[in-house]
Amino acid sequence: MLDIMQIFGRAGRPQFDKSGEGIIITSHDKLAYYLRLLTSQLPIESQFISSLKDNLNAEVALGTVTNVKEACAWLGYTYLFIRMRLNPLAYGIGWDEVVADPSLSLKQRALVTDAARALDKAKMMRFDEKSGNFYCTELGRIASHFYIQYSSVETYNEMLRRHMSDSEVIEMVAHSSEFENIVVREEEQNELEMLARTSCPLEVRGGPSNKHGKISILIQLYISRGSIDSFSLVSDAAYISASLARIMRALFEICLHRGWCEMTLFMLEYCKAVDRQIWPHQHPLRQFDKDLSLEILRKLEERGADLDRLQEMEEKDIGALIRYAPGGRLVKQYLGYFPWVQLSATVSPITRTVLKVDLLMSSDFIWKDRFHGAAQRWWILVEDTENDHIYHSELFTLTKKMARTESQKLSFTVPIFEPHPPQYYIRAVSDSWLYAEAFYTISFQNLRLPEARTTHTELLDLKPLPVTSLGNSTYESLYSFSHFNPIQTQIFHVLYHTDNNVLLGAPTGSGKTISAELAMLHLFNTQPDMKVIYIAPLKAIVRERMHDWRKRLVSQLGKEMVEMTGDYTPDLMALLSADIIISTPEKWDGISRNWHSRSYVTKVGLMILDEIHLLGADRGPILEVIVSRMRYISSQTERAVRFVGLSTALANAGDLADWLGVGEIGLFNFKPSVRPVPLEVHIQGYPGKYYCPRMNSMNKPAYAAICTHSPTKPVLIFVSSRRQTRLTALDLIQYAASDENPRQFLSMPEEALQMVLSQVTDQNLRHTLQFGIGLHHAGLNDKDRSLVEELFANNMIQVLVCTSTLAWGVNLPAHLVIIKGTEYYDGKTKRYVDFPITDILQMMGRAGRPQYDQHGKAVILVHEPKKSFYKKFLYEPFPVESSLREQLHDHMNAEIVSGTICHKEDAVHYLTWTYLFRRLMVNPAYYGLESGEDETLSSYLSRLVQSTFEDLEDSGCIKMTEDSVEPMMLGTIASQYYLSYMTVSMFGSNIGPDTSPEVFLHILSGASEYDELPVRHNERTIMKHCLRESGIWWIKIGLMILMSKQTFYSRRIFPS
Repeated sequence: MLDIMQIFGRAGRPQFDKSGEGIIITSHDKLAYYLRLLTSQLPIESQFISSLKDNLNAEVALGTVTNVKEACAWLGYTYLFIRMRLNPLAYGIGWDEVVADPSLSLKQRALVTDAARALDKAKMMRFDEKSGNFYCTELGRIASHFYIQYSSVETYNEMLRRHMSDSEVIEMVAHSSEFENIVVREEEQNELEMLARTSCPLEVRGGPSNKHGKISILIQLYISRGSIDSFSLVSDAAYISASLARIMRALFEICLHRGWCEMTLFMLEYCKAVDRQIWPHQHPLRQFDKDLSLEILRKLEERGADLDRLQEMEEKDIGALIRYAPGGRLVKQYLGYFPWVQLSATVSPITRTVLKVDLLMSSDFIWKDRFHGAAQRWWILVEDTENDHIYHSELFTLTKKMARTESQKLSFTVPIFEPHPPQYYIRAVSDSWLYAEAFYTISFQNLRLPEARTTHTELLDLKPLPVTSLGNSTYESLYSFSHFNPIQTQIFHVLYHTDNNVLLGAPTGSGKTISAELAMLHLFNTQPDMKVIYIAPLKAIVRERMHDWRKRLVSQLGKEMVEMTGDYTPDLMALLSADIIISTPEKWDGISRNWHSRSYVTKVGLMILDEIHLLGADRGPILEVIVSRMRYISSQTERAVRFVGLSTALANAGDLADWLGVGEIGLFNFKPSVRPVPLEVHIQGYPGKYYCPRMNSMNKPAYAAICTHSPTKPVLIFVSSRRQTRLTALDLIQYAASDENPRQFLSMPEEALQMVLSQVTDQNLRHTLQFGIGLHHAGLNDKDRSLVEELFANNMIQVLVCTSTLAWGVNLPAHLVIIKGTEYYDGKTKRYVDFPITDILQMMGRAGRPQYDQHGKAVILVHEPKKSFYKKFLYEPFPVESSLREQLHDHMNAEIVSGTICHKEDAVHYLTWTYLFRRLMVNPAYYGLESGEDETLSSYLSRLVQSTFEDLEDSGCIKMTEDSVEPMMLGTIASQYYLSYMTVSMFGSNIGPDTSPEVFLHILSGASEYDELPVRHNERTIMKHCLRESGIWWIKIGLMILMSKQTFYSRRIFPS
């Protein structure tokens, strides 16, 4: 009727006519109906109920609706609800229902519940009727993202199978409800029959007289680029083509989510076929059809010249093949533009069921912006073709800059099951180019998996030991509690009454630091002239230990303590007089390299290694080297050094214990579940390819977790970056305000709050503190950071949003810990990578306060594909592997400079002291060896030493003769100043007597030590301003280039 009124509205020209005339020619029975509608106003009713399922699914996928209550509130904002209240009869609501429920809340709930049940049945979301909660599924997210209707999803659930032919896929797409408005017209039949014969390479099921057959013909016609005469068919074809690409992409993602190898690749092929309007069976060079003539392409297809054959042929041979000599050069040129990639991979077994894959991907084509744009996207798939399943998938973006470099490294884990399949295939498939793919085969024929031999120490049911067991009133006064906890009770005798080396594996929060203190007190009793060296992998842990022990051990026992980090370097007298040295691994490595001339290194009686499970992390090689060196020093000086290693629960504690010289008596490896405060863990998966939108979708669930698990008790939220701390806090404030309780997280009077705010420097922190939410990251100054820690520790603010460093550095436990995302941006690789599992365990360990909570709670919000990985490894210990091999050059150079290594045999002997040597014997496949036999190991170590020596000689750090090796000047400089051998080699080859300051700074900024310094998108303006202030104009303002940023920092540090 609105159309009729619109047409009548055209009658009468305002500037020329005083009145207009409208004539309706209709049947007699409808005459009264039209007269009534034209003479009285027409109420507009809502049609929202028909699309309620689709819209509800979109809100659930977005995260704005998470339960029935919120869905009813959302429905209350619609025009449907307004009209339901004013005209209930039009929506099937009787007057008796209106009288019984004037607000129509029951009808609202019924509509929402019915829609939720239908969506649950279609697997578009999970609906828990008992709690009323909605949980988004991957299928629901795909439908929302690609704007696919609920009825289409039902069709795909019914028709989509693991194996389908081309014509079956086209027929299924034709059944999509997006095309329900297409009708079959009698006058189109002849043309449709002709098009089916000439332009449709696939079978048309149902024929042109059938609605779905007509849609199938028009889909094939679109891909074939066929021409149409009938105007109605042109209109229908345009209508179909508008939705075809997104439907194909949705089907591809559904197959990918289900893990179907064959169907996933098949659907991706058809996605690209639709995008480029080229059939998969046509020649790949048709993708350059704007530049290559159709005649050349036709001849290539007729002669069956595929890409591999053309690559091997010369220009003249191609010209002869297509009988057009100039065409040979043209075809060869465009073959160079076709995106090829090369794959190579190394496979390392972590456990018997998990493999770590390091994939190297290098581009082998000429990048041209006209064809390739700014970036090309590649799907990386790991598939088991025997079982037709995809075990890993990720979308990798290859930029123009990355394509120019040698290769890109991707690391991921894949599961392996027994009995083992013959092989896995790793595929790299272009997201936009047909036939652009590469694959690599991982064979399991000779793969040796590590033995499953995790041994745990049972926690004995012992009576807790009182502090008086120390037998020293001074020692007893160090502790505010009366009894040691069960773990400390069980290991008390070994630590306090013997000199045995000890490895203690126990979860975070189980009292490992106090256990280490028992070993220190034993040394103070038996060898008061010897030193304690405490190695902590992070400066934050060093700072915490200094703060804690300064109050207790230093002031009450009268001991001298020094800190050695990048911020503090004590003088020689302080080191000589110190009883306790707290150091980072790098600092102790630098000092102990010259142990022959430093007496305080040889006077170490106890070495405490905190978080020794970080041996497999980036800084693990340094930890490995200093322990190996201290054990070597001990054997040379014949002075016993006691080692106490502190770790989380380990899968291969025996190997670590063997390396540390720990006997059976000193090995304690408790289960991850052994905690003073039991931990309840919830793992929730969130879909979404892109990091920032995924983090945003986690904010509401984080707020819901606080309200559910810890409405009044302290909450720690761990995020990956400073920016995320701010965004998360602001969203939490918004959700609290929407609940009409914006200050629910604040527990201090207004006067105290104003006093606190007056002391805060950071603007964002000042804003969030007003609502009881604190921020904690490295960007805050010390005063702000200490203030936030104090407010949270005293329960004045309930929520603290922080970066992962807080998990290690500050002992601030909470009742609830929320880990919001398990990835962070790695500046070195310029992509998001996963936190080490040890970091996740450390964050979880902050949940549960021993003096206040009966149990702690941890909520981990992860990317959906990684949910199963975290479920597995959060509940079973992770094996620790060595990463010394990657950084062996620098450590070998240091030992050559110190005189420890003079021959190749010395180097091999040195390696036998390392943890790497232990793991080579147990898990050789992880390091690329086929077996752990003596002959294989000896050959591998000899090759490793030889290649390391050759690299060091090429860089000018050492000099090799037939039977010896000597340090050179560059090698000595690298060791003394703790620089990479690559850095000093680069300095040596580029710095000369005439080097200008500009060139010198350019060289300095190329040091490999700066590799991990990221370039952030918002730093251009700030750096320009600073450079302008400093008056430095001779540095090129290519500020988004990393080297310029490093040059900028160098100039700020070394002003003229």
